[in-house]
Amino acid sequence: MTNHPDIKHGKIGILLLSLGTPDEPTYAATRRYLAEFLSDPRVIETPKLIWLPVLYGPLLTFRPAKSAKAYAKIWDYERGESPLRTHSRDQAEKLQSIIGEAAHVEWAFRYGQPSTESGLEALKAKGCSRILLFALYPQYSATTTASAYDKVFELLGKMRWQPAVRTVPAYLDYPQFSDELAASVTDSLEAIDWQPEKILASYHSIPKSYWDKGDPYPCQCFKTSRYLREKLGKTEDELITSFQSRVGPVEWVSPYTDKTVEKLAQDGVKKLAVLAPAFSSDCLETLEEINMELRETFLENGGTHFYYIPCLNAGERGMRVIEAVARRELQGWL
Repeated sequence: MTNHPDIKHGKIGILLLSLGTPDEPTYAATRRYLAEFLSDPRVIETPKLIWLPVLYGPLLTFRPAKSAKAYAKIWDYERGESPLRTHSRDQAEKLQSIIGEAAHVEWAFRYGQPSTESGLEALKAKGCSRILLFALYPQYSATTTASAYDKVFELLGKMRWQPAVRTVPAYLDYPQFSDELAASVTDSLEAIDWQPEKILASYHSIPKSYWDKGDPYPCQCFKTSRYLREKLGKTEDELITSFQSRVGPVEWVSPYTDKTVEKLAQDGVKKLAVLAPAFSSDCLETLEEINMELRETFLENGGTHFYYIPCLNAGERGMRVIEAVARRELQGWL
C-alpha cells in the first residue's frame, strides 16, 4: 500500500535497567525520587489506604533531607550526577561498542531519569521489533527485577504495535558472574598492603515477610556467597553473609550488616574487607552506607583496617558478565 505509514522495524534492542537515582542531591529532587520509589506496590506491599497517608505525611516530610545529605557525600559535582548514573551510562555505551550493529542498546532507570518509558521509546524509534529487557540484578527479587519488568509491560500495554520481548532472569548461576566476582575480590585485595581476617558479603535486605511469602532473593544471596567461597577457597567463617539497608520497625532478612560488623570488631577482628554482590554498580548503598557509615562503625568498635571492594561496574570484568548474559539470552535472535 502506497499510503501505509513508514514504520521502522526488524531491529533488535537491549534495554539495560537499573534502580535509579535523584537528579540532584537536594530535598526536592530526593523527595520526587522517593515518592516514586516508595509508591511502588512491589516495594511496599502495605495496602495503599494505610501506606499512602504515612508516605505523604511524615515519611516524605523528613526522609528526603536525610537522603539528600547522604547523596551529597557521594555526588560527582564535576559531572553533575550520581555515580550510579555514570556507571549505568558507561555500561550501555560499552555494551553497544561490544555488540556493534547487531543490536541497539539503551539504558534506563525504574525510578527517575532517564525513565523506562524513554528507553523503550528510543528502541521503538530505532525500529526494534525484538527487545531484550536486562534488569541488572544478579539475584531475583520481586522488589527489583519484577518491578523493573512490570513497568515495561505496563508501558507496552499502551503501545499500538508491540515488540517481541524477552526478559533476563537472575544470573548468579552464570559461571561468568561468579568467576569475575571472585577475580575482582582477588584483584582488589592484591592492591592493598594488608590481608583481611574476614571478608563480608553484604546484600541489600528485604522484609522477612516477603521471603516468607516466597521471594527467592535471600536464598540466591546465600547461594552467591557459597559460589564466592568456593572460587576463593574460603570457609564460612572467613567469608560471611549479611544484609543491609533495613528501615522501619518490621523484621528484615538477617543477619544485619551493621550489627555483624559491630560484633566482629568487638570480638577482636581488626582487618575487614566488604563487598556488595547484589549490586552491579556502585551507588548510595555501597559508597555511603558501606564505605562511609559501615567503615565508621567498624573503626569505632575496635577495628583498624577496613576496605571496600568496588562493584564490577563498567570495568572489563563487569562488561564480560553483561556481554555473556546478553549473548546467551539473545540466542536465536542474533
